[in-house]
Amino acid sequence: MADIIQLLPDNIANQIAAGEVIQRPASAVKELLENAADAGATEISLVITDAGKALIQVIDNGKGMSETDARMAFERHATSKIRNIEDLFRIKTMGFRGEALASIAAVAQVAMKTRRAEDELGTYIEIENSFAIKQEVCAGTPGTSISMKNLFFNVPARRNFLKSNAAETRHIVEEFIRVAMAFPSVFFSMKSNGQEVFHLEAGSLKQRIVQILGSSYNAKLVSVHEETDYMNIYGFVGKPETARKTRGDQYFFVNNRFIKSAYLNHAVNTAFDEMIAKDSFPSYVLYIDLDPSQIDINVHPTKQEIKFEDEKIIYAFVQAAVKHALAQFSIAPSLDFTLNAEIQGLDAVSKPFTTDKRDAAVASSLFQTFTQKNQAHFIEKSDKSELKHWKEFYEGAKPGVGNPEPGNRQQLQTLHILPDTALLQLHHTYIIASTNSGFLLVHQQLAHERVLYERFSIAGHGQQMATQKSLFPATLELAGADASLLTDLLPDLQTIGYQVEPFGNNSFVIQGIPADVLPGNEKHSIELLIEQFKHFSSDIKFSKREKLVRCMARQQAIKAGQTLSQKEMLVLVEDLFTCSSPNITPTGSPTYLEFKEDYLDRMFGR
Repeated sequence: MADIIQLLPDNIANQIAAGEVIQRPASAVKELLENAADAGATEISLVITDAGKALIQVIDNGKGMSETDARMAFERHATSKIRNIEDLFRIKTMGFRGEALASIAAVAQVAMKTRRAEDELGTYIEIENSFAIKQEVCAGTPGTSISMKNLFFNVPARRNFLKSNAAETRHIVEEFIRVAMAFPSVFFSMKSNGQEVFHLEAGSLKQRIVQILGSSYNAKLVSVHEETDYMNIYGFVGKPETARKTRGDQYFFVNNRFIKSAYLNHAVNTAFDEMIAKDSFPSYVLYIDLDPSQIDINVHPTKQEIKFEDEKIIYAFVQAAVKHALAQFSIAPSLDFTLNAEIQGLDAVSKPFTTDKRDAAVASSLFQTFTQKNQAHFIEKSDKSELKHWKEFYEGAKPGVGNPEPGNRQQLQTLHILPDTALLQLHHTYIIASTNSGFLLVHQQLAHERVLYERFSIAGHGQQMATQKSLFPATLELAGADASLLTDLLPDLQTIGYQVEPFGNNSFVIQGIPADVLPGNEKHSIELLIEQFKHFSSDIKFSKREKLVRCMARQQAIKAGQTLSQKEMLVLVEDLFTCSSPNITPTGSPTYLEFKEDYLDRMFGR
């Protein structure tokens, strides 16, 4: 019987490796931009065509490569940064994955021109399907230009899985922003289909943040800067008024590498306790510098998730640094002592802070922990840890939990509200309604969310919602990534009543809005819709329209705390019980609780 195990040809092996490294055009953009930054470039330009499917080109003025290095760079496991296994755990640079350029060359038609400053001539290479088809000397300026054309041209199945151009462009913009944020002293530009999307002049970190996130942040940033012998933290947090209802402009960088960390997100959020609403999320761009041996960046293929040797120390430092920054800039809430004469007369207010009291404070263990050297590992443990439930903070309810069985649907709709009986609103949040067998406790916001969800769902499947024309059309200006997303959503927005038209240069004109959206609120409505859509859980595989419908229902639902009239309560309850699934929201939360008469009797021992 013939042997059946054989080695894969290099080009096939490279295509398999490419599946881990190059998942979409944005993956290649990330690799090429990071390599350009590592080359010491002061100017980096990104050019894409057809959302990167037709062309991705990165041009830098970095140190360039020799003729031999230019060819070796495309070999598997080739790297200039690893000499022994210990080096793998001391990485300080960005692009170091050995398969990156080899993977790109396996799934695209690649051309590279590179020249070192000390060389008179440079090198030009063309590679296709992992094979070099041309290599020659060429003239050119110092630096490197790499272009990759026709991504996945030889793996059509992979190409078929790519999303729309707007969606893929949005992913590219995200990667571009992350690298540009990490290197504010470098000029970055990006062109898409011949039009300039970003032109970011080199400058300070604050200037780069404002360039990317918008001029509205210019006066709303609070500086964070703490240095210790263990780690340094610097960057900016947004003032409380910049907080959003979804995880918006939140960026963490560790040793200049963008990372995702729900754990550190929670540290920042707890620092904002009582300054922002519980359902809001602060904005921040924070950088952590520490010894590379204290982290492992090899736990995730894209290097966006890392492991800290002692994550509790990092958590404590981040939280303390943000709290300190907010307090220094008088952002933390303060008490108004003029309101109460008794408070005004207390010793703590009326008497000075004496030298003895100052010495006592300085002698405390907490003060010493954060001011003396080599104390990072001696943070006192506390039974009242804020970390116990951090996971619950970011993990939302799973979709579909509590969906009624088909057999229960009829039972839900046999509930009848007693006629000519007043409804009662409790805490401006709950509606109490008498039924023929007890009473219902209805959550007004969740109930309205179910009603709107079904209404928008019907509109999203053929019966377009009514649009009210704007008497004075509003102009909406968005950042590049948000503009791409809105362009992609325009047809679906029209089905639920929005009439929005592109106006050039990332601007849009709002000609009409759904009939039940208050005029004058249309800009905020669309901005919030975009924000919610962007941060819809990526774990949930819903269609674009389904995500939009769910976001719209959540946004437009009446909120807890809003006073309702008898008529409004009655209409809401009646609308709820005409729904196909009246007992749950789209995400599975209950919309009401039923208290039956026999249960009430048992409670009172009857």
